[in-house]
Amino acid sequence: MELFMPKNNQEEIPPERDHSVLWKMGTIFIITLILLIPASLIKGLVNERQSTKSEAVAEVGDKWGTNQIITGPVLSIPYKSGHSNGLTNYIHILPESLNVNGEIIPQTLKRGIFEIAVYDSQSALSGKFEFPDLEKLKVDPEALMLDQARLNLGISDMKGIENDIKVKWNNDEISFEPGVSHLHKDVLKTGISAPLTLSLSPTTQNLENADFKIQLNLKGSESLAFVPVGKETNVKIFSSWNSPSFNGDFVPKERTITETGFNASWIVTHLNRNFPQNWKNSRPDLNSAAFGVDFYIPVDNYQKSERSIKYAILFIGLTFLVFFFIEVRNKRPVHPVQYSLIGIALCFFYLLLVSISEHLSFNFSYLIASSSTIIMVTGFTKAVLKNTNLTLMMGSILSTLYLFIFMLIQLEDYALLTRSIGLFLILGLIMFFSRKIDWYRLNNSLKI
Repeated sequence: MELFMPKNNQEEIPPERDHSVLWKMGTIFIITLILLIPASLIKGLVNERQSTKSEAVAEVGDKWGTNQIITGPVLSIPYKSGHSNGLTNYIHILPESLNVNGEIIPQTLKRGIFEIAVYDSQSALSGKFEFPDLEKLKVDPEALMLDQARLNLGISDMKGIENDIKVKWNNDEISFEPGVSHLHKDVLKTGISAPLTLSLSPTTQNLENADFKIQLNLKGSESLAFVPVGKETNVKIFSSWNSPSFNGDFVPKERTITETGFNASWIVTHLNRNFPQNWKNSRPDLNSAAFGVDFYIPVDNYQKSERSIKYAILFIGLTFLVFFFIEVRNKRPVHPVQYSLIGIALCFFYLLLVSISEHLSFNFSYLIASSSTIIMVTGFTKAVLKNTNLTLMMGSILSTLYLFIFMLIQLEDYALLTRSIGLFLILGLIMFFSRKIDWYRLNNSLKI
């Protein structure tokens, strides 16, 4: 009979104690999952505000001018195929050299609470054309209609044209007309063109005096790009915008960025792109080789707010875990309703962050939202636990968590590494503080 009797130094574990702990842990887990619903709603709000901002940018762009892509110039010459009454086809020639020198004058406009980057650009285009080998193109020189040639210049948003545009072709000054001519819409969708009367040298059968100069003043927003149509294209631009983002197929060969602005230059040859120097009856995608600069507002508060919301489950889960350990180790019970109120306060942090960051800088907004949340939660902790040391510990833990999340948001390139190391350290701390807990003999104080 003694085999079935408990020894003096052992106690029979009341089964209801273990059930109480499991019930409490399950309740906390369910509350954590439920609190992800308002977190996801706040994330939806961020996406909605981003869409509103995009609509504001599009509305300003429709009036001022959207992102501009300058393509050309492209020389298009019609010719008769077959006999004199045959079909009219076209050969298209790109410049032997293209030089672009531009100044971009940026400014920010406001649409409600949103800021949009717009600019005035002044670009001087110059270069020269050389006639292609007509034998390779299988075009009879006699079939060329040189008096009907057109010089086409692609401009993605015609609303941005500020004044009359003229081309200085040799010694003649010719005004551009709206619309591109002789080119398929797949090559140049929108732009301007100028009528030219060409002549070939009787000895070399090449273009005589095919130099051009174009002064192009355009308004636009967010970005400006160029297409390297020259056999050698040289682009130099400068601006007072101090936070450019260079985009497209080619990065600048040289660039200087200071607090007062930037200078950038590109050199691109015909071997760097995927379309020929001349063609007939084909539709090369010229814009596929475009490059340039973006003038986005440097800090996107919505992106950073959205990234912070991704850590909501981490924040809520770790905070609840700390309270649970306080219950276990200090025998101070916390009701599920109190867990819920703390979780709701943590969710309100994200709502405060999004709303405040629309009017102030993100970093300052983060400081205000996190400080407000820490003060509210620590004050509630003091009222519930009635212990100054535990309250200070809770405030310190929350401050450390908010600092950790802020670092993850700022360190884009090292976010994964920082997150992995941080979570590993957190797991180590949890294991350290829970090492002496006798999970089979928890106090009845966890009962609700």
